[in-house]
Amino acid sequence: MNFPLIPLEQFQTFLLGLSRVAALIAAMPVFGSLQVPERVKAGLAVCVALLLAPLLSPLTPSHELSVPALVLTLVNEVLLGLLIGLTARLIFTAVEMGGTVIGYQMGFAAANVFDPQTQQQLSLVTQFQNLFAMMAFLALDGHHIFLRLIVESYQRLPPGPPAFGGETSEMLLHFTQHMFVLGIKFSAPILAILLLSNTVLGIMARVFPQLNVFLLSFPINIGVSLIVIALTLDLTLLLLRREFDELGARILGLLSTL
Repeated sequence: MNFPLIPLEQFQTFLLGLSRVAALIAAMPVFGSLQVPERVKAGLAVCVALLLAPLLSPLTPSHELSVPALVLTLVNEVLLGLLIGLTARLIFTAVEMGGTVIGYQMGFAAANVFDPQTQQQLSLVTQFQNLFAMMAFLALDGHHIFLRLIVESYQRLPPGPPAFGGETSEMLLHFTQHMFVLGIKFSAPILAILLLSNTVLGIMARVFPQLNVFLLSFPINIGVSLIVIALTLDLTLLLLRREFDELGARILGLLSTL
């Protein structure tokens, strides 16, 4: 049985598409998690690259690239895919940072458990916040944003050597700054309540010196924090929705600097 041979130009187009898509999937939230099997990631990357191949045909070189030029272009495509995925991951880094601060302040600093997604020891609150953000990402169709971003990234930036410049670095620094601000927003309500709770406990310690405030503070702070976390889940979801809605525009703005 004779199998039809794939023209080298078409295989080159598929390879260029696969490199950017595979790097993006490996770095993007949820699907880039260590809990997702590597075969699933590879299969998803191949399927998306095959679907994109007709779109990429007019955007890629019509002639065969030399081996050094092809390798350089593939490396650039991988770096670009990682840049898009890691930029989106900053939102989840902010969620993790906020959960870590909350867990430390409410008394869960010593109650860390192993997180298979990050291969790190994280507090229970941090793990809960991460899982909540992942469910919100899927429920709000955040993965659809990446499918649209893949297509628009090729339309705005065809395969080739991108020009990383000072404007790109400034925008990445701005995204990092926004990550810290977002982490503070996630933890601000609980930190405010804990500050009020500790102030009340301090006053009680002055009024009732015989009261063991240190032992009393742990169950009070933990209980109050859990109640506030439950009451502010709607606000957290609204904040995540706004960030996911603005994610596409931010990444496209980043690509426009290349």
